[in-house]
Amino acid sequence: MILFNRKNYWLKILLGIFFLWLLISLIAKFLVEILWFQELGYLSTFLLRFQTKTILWLITFIISLSFFWFNLKLAENNCWQQKEFKPLSYINPDPNKIVLRSHSPELKLKIILPLVVFFCFLISFSLFYYTQMVNEIWRLNIKLPNVKPPLPSPFEVNIFTTTIGELSSQIGWLISLILLIVLSLLLLWKSQFWLRAIAIYQSIIFALLISGNWIRVLRYFNLVPFNQKDSIFKNDLSLYIFKLPLWQILEFWLQGLFLYAIISVTLTYLLANKTISQGKFIGFSRFQLRHIYGLGGGLMLIVATVHWLLRYLLLFSTRGVVYGAGYTDVNISIPRETICCFLAFLIGIWLLAKAITGSGKRNLDRIRKSQKSWLPFSSIPFVIYFIFYGGGLVLTEVVQNTIVQPNELALEQKYIIHNIDQTRAAFNLDKIEVKTFNPEGNLTADILKENHLTIDNIRLWDTRPILQTNRQLQQIRPYYVFVDADIDRYTIKVPANETEKRQVILAPRELDYNQVPEQAKTWVNKHLVYTHGYGFTMSPVNRVAEGGLPYYYVKDIGTADDPGGLNTSSPFIKDSIPITRPRIYYGETTSNYVMTNTKVSAFDFPSGDENVYTDYQGTGGIELNSPLRKLIFAVYLRDWRMLFTRDFTPQTRLMFRRNLNERIKAIAPFLYYDQDPYLVIAKGESKESGNLHWLIDAYTISDHYPYSDPGDNRFNYIRNSVKVLINAKNGNTSFYIADNSDPLIQVWQKIFPELFKPLDQMPITIKNHIRYPLDLFSTQSERLLAYHMKDAQVFYNREDQWQIPTEIYGNESIPVEPYYLIMKLPIATEEEFILLHPYTPISRPNLIAWLAARCDGDNYGKLLLYQFPKQKLVYGPNQIQALINQDPVISGQISLWNRQGSKAIQGNLLVIPIEQSLLYVEPIYLEADINSLPTLARVIVVYENNIVMASSLENALEAIFEPEKSDNAIIRPLQDLPIPINEQ
Repeated sequence: MILFNRKNYWLKILLGIFFLWLLISLIAKFLVEILWFQELGYLSTFLLRFQTKTILWLITFIISLSFFWFNLKLAENNCWQQKEFKPLSYINPDPNKIVLRSHSPELKLKIILPLVVFFCFLISFSLFYYTQMVNEIWRLNIKLPNVKPPLPSPFEVNIFTTTIGELSSQIGWLISLILLIVLSLLLLWKSQFWLRAIAIYQSIIFALLISGNWIRVLRYFNLVPFNQKDSIFKNDLSLYIFKLPLWQILEFWLQGLFLYAIISVTLTYLLANKTISQGKFIGFSRFQLRHIYGLGGGLMLIVATVHWLLRYLLLFSTRGVVYGAGYTDVNISIPRETICCFLAFLIGIWLLAKAITGSGKRNLDRIRKSQKSWLPFSSIPFVIYFIFYGGGLVLTEVVQNTIVQPNELALEQKYIIHNIDQTRAAFNLDKIEVKTFNPEGNLTADILKENHLTIDNIRLWDTRPILQTNRQLQQIRPYYVFVDADIDRYTIKVPANETEKRQVILAPRELDYNQVPEQAKTWVNKHLVYTHGYGFTMSPVNRVAEGGLPYYYVKDIGTADDPGGLNTSSPFIKDSIPITRPRIYYGETTSNYVMTNTKVSAFDFPSGDENVYTDYQGTGGIELNSPLRKLIFAVYLRDWRMLFTRDFTPQTRLMFRRNLNERIKAIAPFLYYDQDPYLVIAKGESKESGNLHWLIDAYTISDHYPYSDPGDNRFNYIRNSVKVLINAKNGNTSFYIADNSDPLIQVWQKIFPELFKPLDQMPITIKNHIRYPLDLFSTQSERLLAYHMKDAQVFYNREDQWQIPTEIYGNESIPVEPYYLIMKLPIATEEEFILLHPYTPISRPNLIAWLAARCDGDNYGKLLLYQFPKQKLVYGPNQIQALINQDPVISGQISLWNRQGSKAIQGNLLVIPIEQSLLYVEPIYLEADINSLPTLARVIVVYENNIVMASSLENALEAIFEPEKSDNAIIRPLQDLPIPINEQ
């Protein structure tokens, strides 16, 4: 006994230490969040989020646990009644004495045992299911195209196979089965203890589920009307975007509450009084049945609500010819759900009435008859409900297959129109301006000179060969990395005091601590020395250096005058690009936390065989100016060496969440972000802030826009509403509203007014570099393949379906990706930076249209669709590619390069509109199989009836438009080659 007490004593101490550590960790996390948000100036944003999640958690937990506890306690209190049961035939000699009788049939062991096992399995399964749901919510990915799917209903049968399948894929089917069996056996062994324990766990899970959906709660109470109505119910779209998602979450929670309550209460009654060991269940008492009736009535009222919400969810139906409610949904499914809602509501009221009134003496005769009947009277309402619901499902399929499908176009026409209109509106396709582009083929050398800015910015270099070259020539040290390169435009000074816009590829040189040699991986180096990356490379897209390598405007680290300066190609570049001390403390690979301004100087940049060190001159990070702060961050970061190091000073600052995606997710997790942050070199607000900035496009999206077809996306509404600006030196993060017309961003601005700024407040030097985002444009381009068709019959027949053309890159056939270029649109008077994507018809590979997104000035965000005449053959990219590859002279030359040890890489084939003509340009790179260093070997230009391969773009254009000046170019007449009309 003494030993047992000692064990309890030490167990209590261990539990006390654990909970104390947990409390300290939570307090440390809370204080760190306050300090971090305070540094950024968004403390009120954090406090509102924290307050909302905390209140939601507490309310949900208290309600859930109270509900479970009350029902389990009531069930346990009612269990004694079965010991006092008298037979139904028993005559009460004393009318004043209450006689307890069984009000349900007796059940034998062969029935009760499978029933109990089934209930135990349901409870065990629900633990896995709800845990998985919460895990998905709290592990939300903020990058497109990921978005939280609507939570499924526990009444859907397919959740069993779906959940078990996911469990099996994560931890193995055998382990999943063993866990389910173990939990079920524990419930059979000590049912009361484990039912209470599960009730606590379920309450915590439900609290996490509701608090994890704080976004939906805040949007619900701060909604902004769309001022647009759906086509069926005539509700404002805000009901579906803001209200319906919260109703679904609440319905999901309440279903879970009542389902577990009913199962646990019923299981308590079934296992009472040693039912399994006695081999029979003698029945439920009147009070036990009233208890079950009450829970069943509440559940049926929730089921009625589910049916009511399912009416609205039919606007997202995938049945029929298009996305959204079709003829069958409107005329059969909506009435079915309405009738079932009414029936479930009546059943719920009836069960609640039975719970209140009970089944007294007047019902005993009816109970006796029910025991002899094959269909008890109490089950008749449920039979009617299931007959109506099942019959409605059967009728739905019958009508769809026998009435609608043979007359699909006539019956579905107006619903097709709803789908077209709503999809175009949801993806902003209805704002596209449509023009006709009729290639005339009248380019001359003089016209090319007039459009020299377009010619001078034709992209010969792709980001892929630039990155390969940078990794070979510009990393300088092994811990420097080039993880990404982006295309932008910069205004460059040229002789005669003029400026020109140049399209360039910009690649930041970041520091990856994982690449530091193993011997140097110490705590001091990781957190105090290697704190930042340094510099970048900038390459014009059309220029080639000696030996075919990329030409650099900016490269290397160190010049003759300044060991920390970047090498520029000319004084004009130096005057055009503000390059002062380009340190990158915040970036795409900066995942570790660092401390600056310590007694240990931080590595700044290499200079020859030596290293140059520096102290941080910015304002980023949190000051570690007190022992309490050191303790808080040591607990939060799990880094006790912070407490014992002697390298800190009163000016030491801690920088964490330096990774761009982690940073913006922590600030605004309700937005979704483009997958391609890009660096901008521009003068900041102050000298201390540095000149390196990151721009990230942020989106508001929804999967609840009626009738809008998401395609392969998990969202069916999207707007690029926000531009995020992050300073690479001090980490300052600003959110600028780019689309004031979006109701979703209006809601978030209403909730967090201090978080957002108008786009006009963005510094003009940085605003000049905003560009139409690639993720959004790709999504719109994909949706436009079908939804450029506005006529219902044409859409139904897919008469004018488009496709994204393919091209050969290297040895692979890949879809043509959207590409940026500088050109003069037919409706414009000067060149501008645009994003372009060509299209071909689904039935043949000739060019049918191209979509352009404008990026400059007041025209930013405008979309233009240029369509080619259908009666005229305009070569598409894959046709041009086929013509190039089947030419014996050009393909023979490429084959010669593809000898052992090297290979020729066919780069992106670009379609360049100039005036009313089209120019096709494809670079050919040559690279070795080992230690690849791509060089530009040739440029192929196709125009009208000529294919030319030359050593440079200038020579290729000269061979076509000024052949008398040309030499050393391969010129092939197009009409001598077979035209691959059907080449895919």
